[in-house]
Amino acid sequence: MLQAIGKEALLRIPYLNETVETIYWGGGTPSLLEIEDIQRLLQLLQTYYSISPQAEITLETNPDDISPEKLAAWRAAGINRLSIGIQSFEEQDLQWMNRAHTAAQSLRCIQQAKEAGFSNITIDLIYGTPGLTDEAWKKNIETALALQIPHLSCYALTVEPKTALAEMIRKQTMQDVDPEQQARQFALLTEKTALAGMEQYEISNFAQPGFRSRHNSSYWQGKTYLGLGPSAHSFNGVSRQWNIANNSLYLAAIDKGEIPYEEEILTETQQLNEYIMTGLRTIEGISLEKVTAVWGEEKTIALQKAAAKYLAQGTIRFKGGALQLEEAGKFFADGIAADLFQ
Repeated sequence: MLQAIGKEALLRIPYLNETVETIYWGGGTPSLLEIEDIQRLLQLLQTYYSISPQAEITLETNPDDISPEKLAAWRAAGINRLSIGIQSFEEQDLQWMNRAHTAAQSLRCIQQAKEAGFSNITIDLIYGTPGLTDEAWKKNIETALALQIPHLSCYALTVEPKTALAEMIRKQTMQDVDPEQQARQFALLTEKTALAGMEQYEISNFAQPGFRSRHNSSYWQGKTYLGLGPSAHSFNGVSRQWNIANNSLYLAAIDKGEIPYEEEILTETQQLNEYIMTGLRTIEGISLEKVTAVWGEEKTIALQKAAAKYLAQGTIRFKGGALQLEEAGKFFADGIAADLFQ
C-alpha cells in the first residue's frame, strides 16, 4: 500500500503544479505507520513536488498511539502539527464511544506532545451524545482550555444511516440524539472559547491567534488540493475526483500505472453553491464582490433576495461586503446554506 501511494504521488505530479503549503496525514490512523515509512513518503513528496519550507505538516493520531519516542521521531521527520483524536476527557464518554484510550491517556499524551516540542496541537471533541450532561460537556471544554491547546475541532454527534448506533436507536435500546441538548452544548462551547480568546473561524473550529488550520482553511477557500490513497479526494476548482475505495482494486490499478478515480465536473451553479456552503461556515462569510466577479451580478441579486428573511430574523448579518452568520444562526448553518443555494 505504501509503495502504491508513493507511485500514485509520482503519477499525480501534473495535477499539482504549484508550491505545496500543507500536508495532512489522515483518513485513518497514520500514526500506526513505522517512522521509516513516514520518513520515506515525506522524502518522496519532497522529491516530486515543490514543498514550502514553512509548510504545515499535520499527523492524525490517537492518544494510545503516542509515546515520547514516537513524538521525537515524528518531529525529526518533519511533522510540525498534531491532530489528536481525544473525543472526550470523561471516562464514561470514551467507554460509550468504544474508544481504545482512557481519560488519563488523553491528558498524558497532550503533556508528552508539549514536552516533545509540539506547540501546534489540535484535538477533536464530540458533544451532544446521549447521556452527556451540560455539566460534563462544560468540564470537557474547561479541561481543554486549561491545557492551553491552541486549536479545537468540536463536532455534534451525527447518526449515520446503516450504522450500529442508528440500529440501536431504531430498536430503542439507545437514547436518540436530542437537538435541544446539542444546541445548548454548542452555545456553551462558543461562549467558553470566546471568553478564552479563541476565534471561531469556522463553525466547528476554534483557534488561538495564529493557530488556524491552514490545511482545512484551504478546503473552505476553494483552493486546489490533491489526495493520495484509496478513497482520497482531489479538487482543482472545476472538478472533483475521488479514488476507488477498494484496496485490492486500488493496488491493481496503480501497479498498471493507472489512477483509479471517478470524476465530477462541477457546473458554474454547483461551484457557486459550494462557495455559499463553505463561505457561510467561515468567519469571513460569503463575499458578494466575489460572487459578482466570478458568477455575475444576477446571481448576487438572487443571493441577496434569498438571504433577506435571514437578515430580518437576525440569523445573518451583512458586514464588510459579506453575508456572515450571526451567533443565533451558527447552529443552523447547513439549513440556512441550503436555502441560499441557487
